[in-house]
Amino acid sequence: MAAAANPHAVEAALEILREGGSAVDAAIAAEAVLGLVEPQSSGIGGGGFLLSYDAETERIVGYDGRERAPAGASPTLFLDARGRPMSFLDAQASGLSIGAPSLIAMLKLAHDDHGRLPWARLFEPAIRLAENGFAVSPRLARLIALAGERGRLRADFVTRAYFFNRDGTPLQVGQMLRNPEYAATLRAIAEQGPAALQQGPIADAIVAAAQRGPRGGTLTHADLRAVSPRRLEPVCGTFRVYRVCTTPAPSSGNAVLAVLGLYERARPHPEGATNIDDWAAFLWSSRLAYADRDHYMADDQFVPVPTQELVAPGYLDERARQIDLARAPLATPPGMPAGPELFERWGRDVGDDAGTTHLSIVDAWGDAAALTATVESAFGSQRMAAGFLLNNQLTDFSFQPARNGRPVANAVAPGKAPRSSMSPTIVTDRDGELVLVIGSPGGSAIIGYVARATIGILDWNLPVQDALAIGNATAREAPARVESQSIPAGVVDGLRARGWDIQDSAAEVSGLHAIRVRAEGLEGGADPRREGVVGHVPAPAPAIAPPR
Repeated sequence: MAAAANPHAVEAALEILREGGSAVDAAIAAEAVLGLVEPQSSGIGGGGFLLSYDAETERIVGYDGRERAPAGASPTLFLDARGRPMSFLDAQASGLSIGAPSLIAMLKLAHDDHGRLPWARLFEPAIRLAENGFAVSPRLARLIALAGERGRLRADFVTRAYFFNRDGTPLQVGQMLRNPEYAATLRAIAEQGPAALQQGPIADAIVAAAQRGPRGGTLTHADLRAVSPRRLEPVCGTFRVYRVCTTPAPSSGNAVLAVLGLYERARPHPEGATNIDDWAAFLWSSRLAYADRDHYMADDQFVPVPTQELVAPGYLDERARQIDLARAPLATPPGMPAGPELFERWGRDVGDDAGTTHLSIVDAWGDAAALTATVESAFGSQRMAAGFLLNNQLTDFSFQPARNGRPVANAVAPGKAPRSSMSPTIVTDRDGELVLVIGSPGGSAIIGYVARATIGILDWNLPVQDALAIGNATAREAPARVESQSIPAGVVDGLRARGWDIQDSAAEVSGLHAIRVRAEGLEGGADPRREGVVGHVPAPAPAIAPPR
């Protein structure tokens, strides 16, 4: 089964699964298509995180494909001549924001470990689609028009020529879009692997686009050659009778575990989606988890990060004692999981943005892949090279290197990865059997989206599709942003009566995609807020599938 943000991507995954490909194989094929048909969210020019589950060994392995700052970056990267943070739009639509693309290198590393079909085979569906063309979807057309109105997507001549007609109008729904340059790039990647992006004409195009004015960046060929994805031990925690695993720093996946752990402590006997106490517990847990995440999380290869300490049972017990379901919190300062020395070292930072995708896959062997990939903001840096958009990942750093006289953990530094909220998540039972594969786009709200949907599936016993469709509620700080029209009747009024500041929001555009393993088979769900679908094929006989 495959669940992803576009029907073309799901069909690519199913094509690979029909041939006996692994979950990781199918994820690579789907992501290559998503970079074409959903370029506003992810692609070759970005990065991501992946979790892989092996049913035979019951082992979960993480992969870090987060982009890193060029060697020429400095803590003052996004400050103007007067030392003030530049506007986000100026920082985004620039070469300053571009980190070295790392997605392909990460996917190759995962394929080396878990692939069953040849690497080159995985790109054939996307190559065909790029050459033959695809119909522009409603969401892509809407976002092109919106970005065009703001002016930035038109600023770079290469990007303008791709997303707008010759008369200057944005591409329309149903208009056929072909991308032979993208097909050529994929052919090079199929033949050369990540090296195709580190040297030669594609690398030249990436560097030229990043250094082009106005606001040119410092990305060089040496930065592209320095890309080095890594395997990660996932950060795991318990939730009821389950083991939940996600990605550690520089991701903020442990915040998902914190929300779940705090919620479990506040609601030892949950009653479901119509219960106000359950929602109050979720909002409280979110506020506490986000406070810790915003204060501490950053690239653990550059600064000390208390990843495990933030989800330690004793610490969660301590934090949960602050929860009072009868009233909303007045303030939620971060806690001190590792003592006052680390707490007092950092100033809190709350920057983030969204332009991401997630896909979930389970293959014929019961192996699974959860991939969250991104170019950061919608259309990334809004600069193209060799048929694909380049990321603006560096805007995930704090624009200010210090706050209140203290350095910010997530400040810019050469070679450093910016903090991420991407949280691909895999849940097993206590025996290690696969239960759930889930994740979402959504910037910092990813943490809340994934935690709420997981609670809906595992705690409120909702069908997967219903759990994804129910209203989102993001409580990073006041006010809580809530999709009030999709929340069960009476819940929002009940929360307001307890003092919660609720802002009705139609902008909580999650892109949750999940697969649950049940005794009777696989149950999938695709977020109705986007264009995703779930696809399922009869499993091929493992005995005739290609060996690893």
